[in-house]
Amino acid sequence: MSHLKGKVALVTGASRGIGRATAERLAADGCAVVVNYARSASEAEATVAAIRAQGGTASAVQADMGTIEDIERLFASTLAQFGRLDVLVANAGACTFKPLIETTEEDFDHMFAVNAKGVYFCLREAARHMVDGGRIVCVSTIGTVMNMPGGSCYFGTKGAIEQFCRVFAREVAPRGITVNLVSPGFVETSMLKGLLADVDPTVPDELLAMTPLSRFGRPEDIAGAIAFLAGPGAEWMTRQNLAVDGGIVGR
Repeated sequence: MSHLKGKVALVTGASRGIGRATAERLAADGCAVVVNYARSASEAEATVAAIRAQGGTASAVQADMGTIEDIERLFASTLAQFGRLDVLVANAGACTFKPLIETTEEDFDHMFAVNAKGVYFCLREAARHMVDGGRIVCVSTIGTVMNMPGGSCYFGTKGAIEQFCRVFAREVAPRGITVNLVSPGFVETSMLKGLLADVDPTVPDELLAMTPLSRFGRPEDIAGAIAFLAGPGAEWMTRQNLAVDGGIVGR
């Protein structure tokens, strides 16, 4: 498919997992893609190489989403390389699962810096630099509905993102820019593996039992939903939050 041919997409946290799958999918759909990463340079370059091997266009740009100066530099680099910005996927995130009583100030500050502040100022830069008719997709989580123990801080950051998007969508609607979210369920990523590493061995089976489609998600499942929201079929959708979770929650 090439229905996004000529478009430029910026995907934050695109060196692995959902971010990488999204970068590869948008490139397959015709976008030139900026692959953002914070520390995983080799993985980001591997993502770029995979896209180029399929005939796509991509470039890796380092930027820490918890630092406003880095965010501004990321957008400036995107414009310098490709001359425009049509699609922003705010995917980068930090996650530490702990009971609230055990959560430290450092845990709190780090998650809110990357997840909430980072997305907020990515939205600001998109408002400044995105072309009219552009598409913005932010990645949240079904945890903001499920409220699982241990996730208070992480879900709090994602709840903030959901509110940012609902308001921001109204602000940029006159320019034809849409702002939507996807909320993944249990997806086979390094984040999920890390969370399951120290829990009871029966937990994965319990999570599958909660999922009507009876499997964990794949990064490509989430990338498909993001690509839809970035494509022509979602032109009249904004302020929406799509749960891509195998049927666990309804939004």
